[in-house]
Amino acid sequence: MIKTKFNHQTGILEAQYIGNITLKDILDYIDATKDNTTYPRNLRILTDASQANMLLGHNDIETIVNANNESLKNYNYIVDALIVDKPVETALSLFFKLLSENNKYKAKVFSTPEGAEYWLTNLDMKSFA
Repeated sequence: MIKTKFNHQTGILEAQYIGNITLKDILDYIDATKDNTTYPRNLRILTDASQANMLLGHNDIETIVNANNESLKNYNYIVDALIVDKPVETALSLFFKLLSENNKYKAKVFSTPEGAEYWLTNLDMKSFA
């Protein structure tokens, strides 16, 4: 399950991946984010997958990247801090990061919420302009 909450104080979309996460879960989350017109067009996302068990294959990453790129058409840019703490989830996240980054999307993988939050709140967003 993927739970989301937009934190109006920080301006960050908080996404929490819990339990077994499938390709369908991630695609549904991406679609919901793509279609949400209330989020800022310069979106910061804190993705906590530390409680997730990713049930993905390496071929699924390309599908996720393609869906993510499609969602970027509705945003100026998105930055995503990915929190992971298990080997499989770390490998999948790093693979996703390598394939997905472009001039409208940047991701970084972290092992702690503190590091992820620091990066998100101190990132120079002018580099995307």
